[in-house]
Amino acid sequence: MSVTPLKALPLDQLRERTSAKWRTYPDDVLPLFGAETDFPLAPAITRSLTEAVRIGDTGYTGPDPGLRAAYAGFAQRRFGWTPDAARMRSTCDVIMGVVEVLRAVLEPGDRVIVTPPVYPPFYDGIPEAGGVVERVPLRDTGEGWELDLPGIEAALSGGARAVLLCNPHNPTGTVHSRGALAEVAAIAARYGAVVVSDEIHAPLTQPEATFTPFLSVSEDAARVGFALVSASKAFNLAGLKCALMVAASEEHTALLHAMPAEVEWRTGHFGALAAVAAFAPESDPWLDSLLAALDENRRVLADLLAAHVPGARYRIPEAGFLAWIDLSGLGWGENPARRIRREARVALHHGPMFGDEGAGHVRLNFGCAPEVLREAVERIGALVRS
Repeated sequence: MSVTPLKALPLDQLRERTSAKWRTYPDDVLPLFGAETDFPLAPAITRSLTEAVRIGDTGYTGPDPGLRAAYAGFAQRRFGWTPDAARMRSTCDVIMGVVEVLRAVLEPGDRVIVTPPVYPPFYDGIPEAGGVVERVPLRDTGEGWELDLPGIEAALSGGARAVLLCNPHNPTGTVHSRGALAEVAAIAARYGAVVVSDEIHAPLTQPEATFTPFLSVSEDAARVGFALVSASKAFNLAGLKCALMVAASEEHTALLHAMPAEVEWRTGHFGALAAVAAFAPESDPWLDSLLAALDENRRVLADLLAAHVPGARYRIPEAGFLAWIDLSGLGWGENPARRIRREARVALHHGPMFGDEGAGHVRLNFGCAPEVLREAVERIGALVRS
């Protein structure tokens, strides 16, 4: 059955927003940086938040807002996995959850593997937790990216104590295979290490790919792993501050429950209300429509780049609304986003922020109207021609 793609809101309406995407740069700049999207909220979320405002339900987050059960149901419907709601705990956002989990399992100075190019806050969260970043870059196969399993094993055998995964991967949009994840789990189990899997982009996996929750992969994964999940990326709820830390073993569940109460008190009340609505079956059709819109945009972007920026190298992502684009062939230096913003008036995320592998790259947010995407790429194309 075909799904009608969700329509993005018009630019004049979007510019009424006061979030970072719409207040960081002047109105003549098209903002395609960051991870906010331009679509209307899922109707169930709008109703939930509107009713909360109507009755003044703006206090502290309750002890059981239904968040854990809602996510368990969502994961079962969307991923074929039913995590145990009793093995979850909420907090403010995914990176805060990463920090708290790492703080619970690391000794000061322990090394934590990241797989660049990767989400920039990983580089800050690990030191905040007392760890040291160890880089094991993704491998470029020529057709896509994959985890460097021998590199991960070498780092763990050399004393690294944890792996911080991004699955699906930001910025490449790679959905790591079940086999690769199972091997990471086996390697971690062999060396007594922990795997923390950031799965915030999982709901945005396109139909031709299969997202595999790390904790569901194997007994090893359940024993060594934690997952961090949130509705914030798929449903555009980042400002409402709500995420879940998920365990699958008795030992890791005990670690979650031993965290200070303040870790859970940081959960935003509106974030919890919105996430319950997002994870409800009622919001599944909205999510399907969003995926259809993003599917169109990721393919339109490939055509636009080929027509207007022929020196760009771009692989259509398997998940998310973020495009990782190599512009190193244009000779615009290590950080081409600076020139693009200054001269083309298009704001993109700076590639070098994702690690050394980001030199010459930009990250573009295509969670917008097709006409906005076209205008942005045409502006960059004009800069190429000049």
